[in-house]
Amino acid sequence: MSKSSLAIQLSKLKAFSAPKTYSEQYSTDSEIAADILWLAYMKGDIKNKVVADLGCGTGMLGIGCLLLGAGKVYFVDNDKEALATAAANTSSLGLKGYELINSDITEIRLKADVVVQNPPFGTKRKHADREFLLKAFETANKIYSIHKAASIDFVQKISKDHEFRITNIIRYDMPIKHQHAFHKKRIHRIQTACFRLEKS
Repeated sequence: MSKSSLAIQLSKLKAFSAPKTYSEQYSTDSEIAADILWLAYMKGDIKNKVVADLGCGTGMLGIGCLLLGAGKVYFVDNDKEALATAAANTSSLGLKGYELINSDITEIRLKADVVVQNPPFGTKRKHADREFLLKAFETANKIYSIHKAASIDFVQKISKDHEFRITNIIRYDMPIKHQHAFHKKRIHRIQTACFRLEKS
C-alpha cells in the first residue's frame, strides 16, 4: 500500500456523528494521518507491532496501522458512540486483529510496542493532553503524538522528565471542519506538530 492509497482509504471512514465540544472531538485529517503513519511504517514501528490508539475517536490512526500491517491494535476511548463508529469503520474494511476498549485514559493498563494518539489539546479541559502523554509513557517505548505546535517546550520537558526523547517533529496546519455552532469558518486551520518520542 502506498501513502496516497492509505490517505484515500482513511478519507472514506465515517466521522463523528455528534462531536462533543468538551472532549475536543474532531476527525484527524486523512492526509496528515497518512503522512504520520507512513513515517512510522518506514521506521519499522507498525508492521507486526502491537499498537495502542489512545483516545482513538472514530479509529483513523489505529485503522491506518492495521492497513499497514500492524499485528494488533487496541482502540481506546471513553466515548461509546465514538467506539461504535470505530468498530463500524474497521468492519467496513474487513480488518481483524484489534480490540475495542471503552475506558477513561487514566484507568487503562496496557502494554504495546507503539502508541499513536491525537489527544485533546487542552483548550476545553486544562492539561488533558498531559494525561494522554503520561499514559503513553506507561504503555510503549515509542510514541507518535499530535499537539499544538506551541506546546513544543511542554512536550520536550515532560518527555525528558519521563526519560523519553523527541526524535522527530513534523509540523502541520491541521484543518478543523465546521462542526459546532460557535465555529465561524467552514475550515479552521490550527498549527500542530506530531512528535515522535522514544524511550531514552
